[in-house]
Amino acid sequence: MSQKTAILGLCTETSLHAGTGQMLSNIDLPIQREYHTSYPCVYGSGVKGALRQSAESRGFKWIDEVFGPDMQHGSEHAGALGVSDARLLLLPVRSLTGHFKWVTCPAILDRWKADYQRLGLPEANGFSVPSTIDNETALVHDKLPEQDLFLEEFRFKTQANKNVKDVINNIIKLINNDLKANLIKQLVIINDDMFAHLCRYATPVDAHIAIDNETKVTIPGALWYQETLPPNTLLYTSLIAQNSRKNKSEKKANDILNHVISDLFEKHPYLRIDGNETVGMGWCKVKVLQGEV
Repeated sequence: MSQKTAILGLCTETSLHAGTGQMLSNIDLPIQREYHTSYPCVYGSGVKGALRQSAESRGFKWIDEVFGPDMQHGSEHAGALGVSDARLLLLPVRSLTGHFKWVTCPAILDRWKADYQRLGLPEANGFSVPSTIDNETALVHDKLPEQDLFLEEFRFKTQANKNVKDVINNIIKLINNDLKANLIKQLVIINDDMFAHLCRYATPVDAHIAIDNETKVTIPGALWYQETLPPNTLLYTSLIAQNSRKNKSEKKANDILNHVISDLFEKHPYLRIDGNETVGMGWCKVKVLQGEV
């Protein structure tokens, strides 16, 4: 069967809370995470729901063919678009030695490269992944001087590495081109284990309260803590389009994918993901890379 593929780069421009519901922990409303790595993510069902909501808000007629019919007619046919989890690529982390840093690790880059290859993207072999890194080293662009770097409470020694340039040249295809100079200054690649620690403990946790409308003071006991992904987090999700499954439809995989890419993002390349619409959370800038398998 013919398939068309694409990757959507999702760079958060506001905080994003894709939650898992209440938990018995210090954080009442944690974010979604991969079970085996604890990397932050957004489950594919949430990304697909956000895409569908964007299409419905604009009144497009192709919604059932692309995403599948509503629950009352769900047995008629499946949708023609597959949507993966939104995976983490760059995590913004506070730095005591300057502006925040975009942090990633070899395990993340290996997986990102494998996703490129699986989806048939031409950029799959356009960069090499750095080798093993020790716990106290942070790889940076080879134009930058070697110096001490603090990420949260951890101290690293930066090490110029020529591979970082190739990584940046590929990341920029999933993010605003104007940010390339920032990536050169701010991208660091650290050890897998250190990155996993930052993923668990360096995400923002905010306290929320409820106010009594009459007295304008806090309602007793109405305090909860919510975890978010910060602005400037870079995620990516995979799209796989197939021929329409709707009876008598002649739309091919390319038509299905173009509905999402052209109709949703050509004029307004933004997508809102999460349930905190009234407080302005969840806005992502979208960048599209297309492939073919």
